Amino acid sequence: MNPVVKTVSLVKIYSGGAVPVPAVRGVDLQVEPGEFVAIMGPSGSGKSTLVHMLGGLDARTSGEIWLDDQRVDTLSESAWALLRRKKIGFMFQFFNLVANMTVADNVELPALLAGVSPKDARERREHLLGALNLSERADAAPGQLSGGEQQRVALARALANQPSVLLTDEPTGNLDSRNTRDVLRLLSDVHKEGQTIIMVTHDARVASLADRLVSLFDGEIVDDGRIARRRTGTAGAVIDLR
Repeated sequence: MNPVVKTVSLVKIYSGGAVPVPAVRGVDLQVEPGEFVAIMGPSGSGKSTLVHMLGGLDARTSGEIWLDDQRVDTLSESAWALLRRKKIGFMFQFFNLVANMTVADNVELPALLAGVSPKDARERREHLLGALNLSERADAAPGQLSGGEQQRVALARALANQPSVLLTDEPTGNLDSRNTRDVLRLLSDVHKEGQTIIMVTHDARVASLADRLVSLFDGEIVDDGRIARRRTGTAGAVIDLR
């Protein structure tokens, strides 16, 4: 089975200042279809930069990025935009919801842009909003929502077009314990259905939901291993790097 995501010697150097700043240094990463990978590391380790490059939101300095056996790091911006519309779901720390659209329309939009029928897009929206306890907020504007509600809407929107890979950066960062459980339950459910997920998190409890933990330090992978579970559920997960 070929990886759904692969990087080869991936490098990102920010050179806008007086001194070039290397953020990602020669990362080789492979993610198999249906795999759930958590990426952890201290602040400034390159976690978010790596995920942004995987989604074409930040250009690499050198190296290769492959998605579904297609080399994508050389694509034009318009080609990247089309690829994101069809194959990549995003949920990042900044929600970027469309302010003049309702919650329902925000969630439906990616599926419609990807060519899904209005009926199927509506059914997908209703399922996702229900799973995240947002059905009663469907007609609200983003500005009427709390930060936690906006974050859950952003997750529903990211999953609306059933992407090949979901990229998510701190998906529970603004949530209380109940809403965190809702988000983690939905991530677990879509993962069981075969969704590939790459998730940046600082929370080891959230990372324990994944199949595999990749640890970054100073832009390099320093550990990469499976997450072993002693019993069912995230509470019984232990990180086993080997």
